[in-house]
Amino acid sequence: MQNSTQSLTVIALQKFRKNFWGVFSFGYIVVLLFISVFAYVLAPDNSKNANQMHLSINSKPPGFKVQMLVVPLDEKPITSFLNYIEGFPNTVTEIPIQSYSIVSDTIEYVEYTSESSLKVVKQIALDKFSGETDIKIAANTYIKEQIFYLGTDKYGRDLLSRMLVGSRVSISIGFVAVFISLIVGLFFGAIGGYFGGKIDAFVMWLVNIIWSIPTLLLVIAITLALGKGFWQVFIAVGLTMWVEVARVVRGQVISIKEMQYVTAARALGFGDFRTIFNHILPNIMAPVIVISAANFASAILVESGLSFLGLGAQPPIPSWGSIIKDHYSYIILGKPYLAMVPGVAIMLLTLAFMMMGNALRDALDVKE
Repeated sequence: MQNSTQSLTVIALQKFRKNFWGVFSFGYIVVLLFISVFAYVLAPDNSKNANQMHLSINSKPPGFKVQMLVVPLDEKPITSFLNYIEGFPNTVTEIPIQSYSIVSDTIEYVEYTSESSLKVVKQIALDKFSGETDIKIAANTYIKEQIFYLGTDKYGRDLLSRMLVGSRVSISIGFVAVFISLIVGLFFGAIGGYFGGKIDAFVMWLVNIIWSIPTLLLVIAITLALGKGFWQVFIAVGLTMWVEVARVVRGQVISIKEMQYVTAARALGFGDFRTIFNHILPNIMAPVIVISAANFASAILVESGLSFLGLGAQPPIPSWGSIIKDHYSYIILGKPYLAMVPGVAIMLLTLAFMMMGNALRDALDVKE
């Protein structure tokens, strides 16, 4: 008879795999992370911030199709690998059209408009299409049918592309805010719980002061102090979320700082900070991991609220909260999908992090 021993990590992974909704949520988050990283590769509109505007086709429903005349620019900007991360510069001018015809060496087209009385007929010469010698070939090459799978927003931008690029803000706010909250929370919680006395009293005083201020008001205050912007929001959200981590870490440190292995570390002459970071913190990370998953969801919701209030990522940077802000009035104007699409995306991502956190809590519970 063979006795096999398994580490707590292996046991936790086995328990996590048995939780269907936890694994499903983890897979959903990984897929969304992949989409956010390669957003400009997947987005139909790969211009920077997916900001190609076509005012003539604003607020169109999902599945809207239109013929698009693409006119190359005279000077094409230089592209590089960074464009796959930051977006590609515009190299063409896109013109939605209703119809076109070939007249001599020109393309005669009717610009798209919802009002028949406002139809405008224009012409474009062959020399606008560099390298083309036949106007018919140029028409077949530069006039294509374009589908807007999620429709267009009030500025005529592709909503699907804006959603894909906007996912970066929600995903990155979670990582950066949780990272900041972990750094600050682990430090204050560990030294407060380990040293006790006046240090612990000061830490708890600081935690209680920050805890007593409504989160959204505190974030708004920090955001206004640091200024509106992309990274300012990340820092502001992270600096308001560390108190939950600090309270959990402090309680865990107090409960195990008199354990035998901690006493042995002190007897061997190890310094306080070495004992804390090498021996205590690694043994209390289970509840910290769980609370970090919950903080991911909270950070996403806070950022969405700030963007809705106009204090988040500033235009033209897309974020799910700012998309709701731009279109919430359309809920009563017969086009609710413009606000519901980003709202559902926020709900699903938040739900995924909460369900994964619950699964981690069950998997890391040593009592079961």
